[in-house]
Amino acid sequence: MSSVFDFTAPTPLGYFSALVRDDDSLPLLEAAAAIAQDEYPDLDVQQVLGDVDQLLARARRRCVDVTDPLQRLRVLNQFFFRDIGFGGNVNNYYDPDNSFLNVVLRTRRGIPITLAVLWLELAQGLGLKARGVSFPGHFMVKVNLPDGQAVIDPFTGLSLSREDLSERLEPYKRRHGLVDDFDVPVGLYLQAATPREIVVRMLRNLKEVHRTQEDWLRLISVLDRLIIVLPDAWTEYRDRGLAWAEMGDNRLAVADLDIYVTQTDDALDRDAIGQRLQELRRALS
Repeated sequence: MSSVFDFTAPTPLGYFSALVRDDDSLPLLEAAAAIAQDEYPDLDVQQVLGDVDQLLARARRRCVDVTDPLQRLRVLNQFFFRDIGFGGNVNNYYDPDNSFLNVVLRTRRGIPITLAVLWLELAQGLGLKARGVSFPGHFMVKVNLPDGQAVIDPFTGLSLSREDLSERLEPYKRRHGLVDDFDVPVGLYLQAATPREIVVRMLRNLKEVHRTQEDWLRLISVLDRLIIVLPDAWTEYRDRGLAWAEMGDNRLAVADLDIYVTQTDDALDRDAIGQRLQELRRALS
């Protein structure tokens, strides 16, 4: 007979689902750290949070007598990028480990968004008005200061001018026809990202790594999380269904592709996916 005091630990997906349920209380660092539980099932997420707390305590000791926000920002960047040595993994950018905070904390190497998540936790812990920025192709961080705004590349630690940002945007604008009459100010690309948007971008980065490597099982694990974070993102159901088909599980593939076809009336690939769905259903019969 079960006791009323019995407790069942949540599954990694259940734990992640609880973290991202509510936008107003979504704990970015914890949710980002929990992504690694698929690859590292024995990971203690609370230990990751504790490791970051230790870094914050060290950073705070350096700022005891520093009240000016700009000077605090300089102290933080010196600590994070130079003294501790966090930076971009230029030698193996597409290593999935770059998306896992527990590994980034150990190796001090990551991609822009994972470095940004750690940097933001320290910056906000030091009282800086820091936010993440979903800049096209390269995640950034920004800090509102009394005399303006600083935009920093978390991959290198460099502060970027408006001219630097405009130059980085040019390829993106040309690809999407955002030139001449369709051009928009740089500031529109510097809107603050919400914690949910940051978690989604982390997962989609990891999704692309696994898709490129045709690692279908790991891809499905990432898509499970994406669908939890964005339950109405029908393209994620499509992609999970196609991955299940690659794995040979036609039943689960049919379930996901049916959701996609049912929910998307005007998708450009709806007919093609519908045809694939029919083929999978025939294979089941």
